[in-house]
Formats: sequence, structure tokens, C-alpha cells
Amino acid sequence: MAVASAPLRILIGKVGLDGHDRGVKLIARALRDAGMEVVYTGLHQTPEQVVNTAIQENVDAIGLSILSGAHKTLFRRVLELLNEQDAEDIALFGGGIIPDEDVAALTADGVKALFRPGAPVQEIVTFVKGLKPHG
Repeated sequence: MAVASAPLRILIGKVGLDGHDRGVKLIARALRDAGMEVVYTGLHQTPEQVVNTAIQENVDAIGLSILSGAHKTLFRRVLELLNEQDAEDIALFGGGIIPDEDVAALTADGVKALFRPGAPVQEIVTFVKGLKPHG
């Protein structure tokens, strides 16, 4: 008898001072509806809180929504903290208002994917479904 694989566990969060959470809640629901386990951290999280929660919850990926303009600083800090905690196998992806040149730089730094306003929800779900479980 085959053993069913565990669903992907995804942490979804809002980092920094950005208080717009409608889109991130939509993504969290879409991922849950697609069979994933979703941990939503809520608004105004620090990178440290997000990474600590991700490790405690044993997630496979972190998805961040950043609309405040601080995307370069915040994504890079999360990557740095994952590296410091030997948790770089937790994939980082996200969305927000991110200029083309910043998308290229952040993906070169290790962010797996960045989605901008208007990205089809199914595109995000398909990307996340394609991630490998960590560990």
C-alpha cells in the first residue's frame, strides 16, 4: 500500500509596516484550497519573527507579501536569517510592487519567485505545488 505524501506546509506573511493584507489572504486561501497546509503570521511581522515561526512550524516555504517598497531589504534579511539558522532549504517566494531590476537581483540572491500585482492566483498555486518539501 502506498503512503500518501504529507501536504506542503507554507508560511504566508506580511513583513514590515505594510498593512495591506487582502491579497495575501487571497493567496493563503488559494493555497489551502489546493491542498496545502498554510500558516498565516498576520501583519507587521519582523524577518526574525517570520523565520523563527517558519522553523518552529517546519514549513517547506515562506511566501511574503511586501507592498511597502522595502522589498530588497526585507527579502534579503529573511534569506540571511534562513542561512544563519541552517534553514536555507526553506524556499522563499513572494509578491508585491517590485521593479524589474529588483526582481532580477532578488532572484539572483535566492528568492525562488516574485509575483507582482495582477499575477494570476493559479500561477502562484502552480509554482508552490512545484516546490520540493524541505528536509
